[in-house]
Parts: sequence; C-alpha cells; structure tokens
Amino acid sequence: MTTNTDSKVDNESQTAFSLQVDDKGIGWITIDVPGETQNTVKAEFVDEFDRIFKQVESDNAIKALIIISGKKDGFVAGADISMLQNLTSKEQVEELAKVGHKVFNQLESLSLPVVAAINGACLGAGLELSLSCSYRICTSASSTKLGLPEVQLGLLPGGGGTQRLPRLVGIANSLDLMLTGKQLNGKRAKKLGLVNEVVANSNLMKAAAKAALDLVNKKKIVVSRLKPEVSLGGLLSAKELQKLALETTSFGRKIIFDKALETVNKKTRGNYPSPAKIIKCVQVGMEEGYEAGLETEAKLFGELVMSEEASQLMNIFFASTDLKKDTFVSDGIKSQPIDRVGVLGGGLMGAGIAFVTADKAGKKVRIKDQNEKGVNHALKYCWEIYRNKIKRKHMTVNDAGQRFAAITGTTSYQGFKRCELVIEAVFESLELKQQMLKDIESVSEGNAIFASNTSSIPITQIAEAAKDPSKVIGLHYFSPVDKMPLLEIVITDKTSEEVIATCVEFGKAQGKTVIVVKDGTGFYTSRILAPFVNEAGHMLAEGVAIDRLDKALKDAGFPVGPITLLDEVGIDVGTKIAPILAESFGDRMLPPKLFSKLEQDNRKGKKNKRGFYKYAGSAKKKGPREVDQSIYTLLGVSPNNNMSGDAIAERCLLQMINEAVLCLQEGILNSPRDGDIGAIFGLGFPPFLGGPFRYVDSQGAASIVKRMNELEKQFGERFKPAQRLVDMAASNKTFY
Repeated sequence: MTTNTDSKVDNESQTAFSLQVDDKGIGWITIDVPGETQNTVKAEFVDEFDRIFKQVESDNAIKALIIISGKKDGFVAGADISMLQNLTSKEQVEELAKVGHKVFNQLESLSLPVVAAINGACLGAGLELSLSCSYRICTSASSTKLGLPEVQLGLLPGGGGTQRLPRLVGIANSLDLMLTGKQLNGKRAKKLGLVNEVVANSNLMKAAAKAALDLVNKKKIVVSRLKPEVSLGGLLSAKELQKLALETTSFGRKIIFDKALETVNKKTRGNYPSPAKIIKCVQVGMEEGYEAGLETEAKLFGELVMSEEASQLMNIFFASTDLKKDTFVSDGIKSQPIDRVGVLGGGLMGAGIAFVTADKAGKKVRIKDQNEKGVNHALKYCWEIYRNKIKRKHMTVNDAGQRFAAITGTTSYQGFKRCELVIEAVFESLELKQQMLKDIESVSEGNAIFASNTSSIPITQIAEAAKDPSKVIGLHYFSPVDKMPLLEIVITDKTSEEVIATCVEFGKAQGKTVIVVKDGTGFYTSRILAPFVNEAGHMLAEGVAIDRLDKALKDAGFPVGPITLLDEVGIDVGTKIAPILAESFGDRMLPPKLFSKLEQDNRKGKKNKRGFYKYAGSAKKKGPREVDQSIYTLLGVSPNNNMSGDAIAERCLLQMINEAVLCLQEGILNSPRDGDIGAIFGLGFPPFLGGPFRYVDSQGAASIVKRMNELEKQFGERFKPAQRLVDMAASNKTFY
C-alpha cells in the first residue's frame, strides 16, 4: 500500500473511513464505524466523505476505487435512525436528504470506476451508496441481503433510492422492492440486475480488484443516467417485453403508477402515508427527470420523518432492538446449553414449534404424538414449508434435506431422556398438561426444562404437579409459528433465573422477538385479546353486522377482524378460554350470553367449516368470504345497526388498551415497552399507533379516561378504566 488516509468519526483517534491505495492503483475505501457491530450512515460522515473525495482527486496514482466494509458480516445496514429522531422539523430533514444527495452525486460523478464490494446487510442508505457506484459485486453468503426497507419505518428511501433504483432495475421491479421492503439474497439481486456479480465471500476482494481494473478506461455506467429500457436489456420474455412497453411510454407508466397506488391504498387502507409518497417520487422522477425526482424525494422524506406514523414505527424499531439485548435476568446468570428439544403434540402448534427449532435454532427435535397419524402430520407440515422454500429458490434441496433430518417423531417417549427442553403443545386441559409434566420429569430424571404452550391456563397451576417447579415455564407461541414473530415467555414465582435465561436465549435463536411476563390467567396477550373480541361480540348482539365489525377493525389497522379471528382460531377454543378468564376476572371477561348457542350448534369456525362465515365450496374464491346469514337467525339478531366504523373500532381498542394497563398495574408486564411489542408482534395491534401504551400517550390519559367513563355509563362495568389510567389522567403523566 502506498497511501493511508483516515477520516475521523468523532474528535478522538478512532476512524469510520480509511483510504488505502495498493500498488496496482486501486483505492480501497473501508467503512468501519468504531464501537458498533454494524455500519450505519450518520450525518457527521458528510465531511469525511468530502475528505475522501479530495484525497482521491488529488492522487493521480488512483485508477479505480473499491468501497468495502471493515465489518465481518455487514456492508452498511442503513441510516442511523436515532439521527432522524433527533431532527425537529421537516425542513431539517429535507436539508439532510439534500446533503445526502450531494454526497452520492459526487461519488457517482467521479471520473474513476467505483466498485461496491458487498458482504452482509446492504440496506437502505447502504444500498443507495452502492447504487451511486458504477459496479456492484456481492457475496453468496446467507447474511448478504440487499433492499430498501424504509417503508417498514413509515419512510421512503431518502438518499436517491427512489430515483436510481427504477433506472437500474425497472419501474415495476423497483416499486415492488420499495413498497414491500423485501430483502434479496445475492442470487436474486443478480437476476434482477441489482448487482453485476455474485461470488463466494472468500473471493470478494480478489473479484472486486479484477472488476475495478477491468473497468479502467471503459465507459463508466452512471445509474442516474440510465433509462428503463437499458435496465431491462438482454433477451426479453413476452412478459418482460410487455413490461418494457409499459415502462418506456408516459401512458404505460401511468398505468403502472395508477395500479400500484390502487394496490397500496387497498392494502394500507390509508393508514400508512409512505407507500403513496414512494410512488409519487418515482413518478415525478420518470416523468419530469432525475433532478425533479430528487427534489420531490427530499421534500416527501421530510414530511414522512416528521409524521406521527413514522415516529411510532421508529419507536417500535428501537424497542425491538432493545429487546434483542435484554436477558430478563440478573447480571451474572448464565443460560444452559440446549442441543435437543422435545415437542409434545403433532398439531399445527407443535409442528410449527418443531420447525423453527430445527430450522432457525439448529437444534435436534423429537416430536411425540399419541399416534403415527399425528406424527406424520407434523413431519409433513414441516416438509411442506421446506418444499415451498425450495420452490421459491430460497433454499436448495440439499440444505432443506439436511435441516429436515433434524426433526424426528415417535409415539412413545423414546429419545426424550436426552432432551434438555421439552415443550408441550397439547389440548387445553390442565389434567393432560400436568400428566405430560409428570411423564417428562420421570423420563428425563428431572433434568429437562418443561415448557407449556398454553394460551390461558396459569403456569403455576400446571407446576403444582411438578417435583421441581423451578424448571417449569410457559413458552407461548403464536400461529402460524414459522411466521409470527413473538414469543411470550411466562414465568412463575418459582421459575429459576437460569431457566428463564435459557429460554430467552432459545427463543431468540428461533428468530423470535421475546417478552417475559409474570404468570396469571391469560398471561398478557390472551388476556388483552379476550375483551377485544368479546366487545365485537357485544356489538354483534346489538345488531351490528359481522362483516361491518371486521371491516371496521381492518380499516383501523388490524390484519384481520375480530370475528374472522374467532373463526380462524376456533369458536370452540374461545368458548373454552372464556370461562377460565371469567373465573379470574369476573363477568367483564364473558362474551355475550347468546354466544352459547354457537357451541350448541356445533359451530367451531373454519376447522369444521361451520362458523360466522361460509367455507364450503369457496376455498379458491377470490375476495372476502360471505357471511353465513343463518348465524343471525341462530343468535336471534337482526343486523340493522349502522354503527360507524370509528365507533366500532374505538370500543374494541379501548377494551384492549384498558386490559393492557391493568396487566401493567398488576405486575404481569415488566414495562410498557414489553406491552407494546407484545400487542403489535403477537396480536397485530396497528403498528402506526405504536402499541396500547404509546397510543395512550399520544391521545392523553385524560382523553382515554373521559371516553371510557362515558362508555361505562352506557354499557356497564366492563368499560371501567384502570386505576393506573385514572391516576395518570389526574397527574397528566405518560407511560414513556
């Protein structure tokens, strides 16, 4: 190396950027933010970029540049979100975006070829940085992911991404990436044209050097000057030719933008402003030019960063990041190793738990069911997930086969003696779960942790049958287990800290966001869900139509309506949980009495195709399901109550929020943070509202209490506000 220039990240000697020039004339720019596990773009880097540019321009020995990360498994993971949270006006944000545009334009305008050598996460501002380079090469490592996920924070790409990406990969492809926030591996990125080359990690530096030298004295590719037809080049299929015809004419582009806007409005129901603004940025850039597109991007980026929706989504980001570091135990408590896991029950929950344990956590799993049919069902369920991964080319047949081989089944306890952790996912019966516990204690000679996946029965009651209650814990998963991100760990007064630490680490290894709650009937999530669904039942009894109820809650931001949810989970499951909750919390937890007629009519929901909605013969039918009109006759209800959607949503929301506050008041929850994450990740509470506790803060406790007092006068004690809310209203306090 002939030159070494460091750029400081702060006033100390540590540096985030370094430039080294090798004897072949390649300038290697290494990004390595000190003291952090991953690189993120910060505002103070602008001056450092400028110094690097000046150094490059003044050194005639440099023929080409390569930008590479000093982190082992990451390129640049995006912008520093806390930097955005510290800004106080949309004008400040807009100016920050314009500064970013200037830096990336400078990089793109260098006369030298610039190669981005990518290994690990290349997301958000990291991808925008690479789009400013003339060549992108990435590794085939599983940790390598490329994307613009800003939409997940209620934002849009603010570093020129809305302008460069469509010019590189086409309008339709870029909208798909930006509106979903999806992340691509190297192979898929190459197929899309996002990167030029994919190599093994061990070959990255060598391949980057070769590419850089090959590009010297050749015409430089400048992404911002590309046209859609260039990005779609090569041999085009009929489908690609059709896309080309749309993207290269103003009329065709309008069709794409109109269709995209229609799709996002249908999906977001107007609750998230960022998708529509992303479409607007791309549209302006394609119709009015690159510079106009950047102006629009900066302006709309400023508006979004200052929006309430983005604020709440960024709060969720920080809360979930914080949870990843939380062990939930005292300092010095260490977890015990888990190599083998037993799962009792081969139903959907048991099979899902087995899958994530083998696939994500990499453990050996033994499934036990009472008969071979149950075991085979669980194994088939797991293989179907792998088969879909293979079909979508997310995994090779060989890799899938190796992971699937870690899952075995039995109708006896053979192989359970060596399991350090056993998770039961059997029928909601206290007697059955206690028998499972006794069996495992006997088979494992008291060495295994016993975890219950019950959704309502107190773990303390299950542990009453244990010889060693310190090893009994609740691991409450959500269906479908392979997709739902939350794991609610339930601890009793006797659960040991070592067991808690072990299960927290195990849950994180499964890829779950973990919260730990104290034991109690319904724990946290089931307890706050029950009054939410019950209130929908009360409104149905008042004559509000089933589909009107569901639509109101979907419009409010929930992924499914409460009545649809009851059909999905099983009406029979709901009728079994309701008395358990009512026994502990009184009549406020009971659904309307007329719901007993559902059980008498053998209505279990989707599982037996007899529920609130029709199921027979409509499996492939598009659009919403039809309500089974006979349900109104059965319940003796006339669906003629035209209550507004806002009023419907408010009643359900307030029930869930009030119960969440009661859980915090009673010590079931450790913090508002855990309550918000649990409601969002486990139950689909609208993320843009921030969770039950953030919602109270945004509305003001006094406003919530006032409305609940009005509803209590109208509908009775189930709307009585929690004392914690009343006290906060009186003192004008907030949860955060």
